[in-house]
Amino acid sequence: FGFFAENVTSVLASIGLMPAPWLIQIALPAGISFFTFQSVSYAVDVYKGRSPACRSLIAYATFVSFFPQLVAGPIERAGHMLPQYQQRRSLRLENVRTGLLLLLWGLFQKVVIADSTALLADKVFSLGDPSFPLLWGGVIAFGVQIYADFSGYTDMARGSARLLGIELCQNFNHPYLAQSPGDFWRRWHMSLSTWFR
Repeated sequence: FGFFAENVTSVLASIGLMPAPWLIQIALPAGISFFTFQSVSYAVDVYKGRSPACRSLIAYATFVSFFPQLVAGPIERAGHMLPQYQQRRSLRLENVRTGLLLLLWGLFQKVVIADSTALLADKVFSLGDPSFPLLWGGVIAFGVQIYADFSGYTDMARGSARLLGIELCQNFNHPYLAQSPGDFWRRWHMSLSTWFR
């Protein structure tokens, strides 16, 4: 944000405008990195011929700013999402049932598991000289916290989207059951790994 605010202020000052600092803070939208990832993903998919160019501004804007995934992802590909936005959807009881279950499971992961283990990890890391076993307990608690946080947010996004008739990709596949570091990264934040590839 500091980089953004400094550069926008410099550009505006060079043309004789001096905006109030609070105005610059409002100008930076929430989820700016997500907008960027989605836009770059779209441009690369169209350039490489993986997806046709979207002719609907509404479908493109929905792809770039779909609210359930705005803050935590998953980062989707244009070829997977644009056809879903452009097709006719109807309310299906099965989507409502599974969407609500995913939403509640994600909320449970975030509020009960992640927030509870965060208290434990924070307590251990705030100690002046914790014992080695206690330090390992803090590391494990932090590992559980960060996984439940990310996975919970993703499941809430997937559940919310499913309620709207949109299917988002799975983003975590039990990474702590991985057999190797490479396997771990293939299971952790899978949409980000795919985006980088």
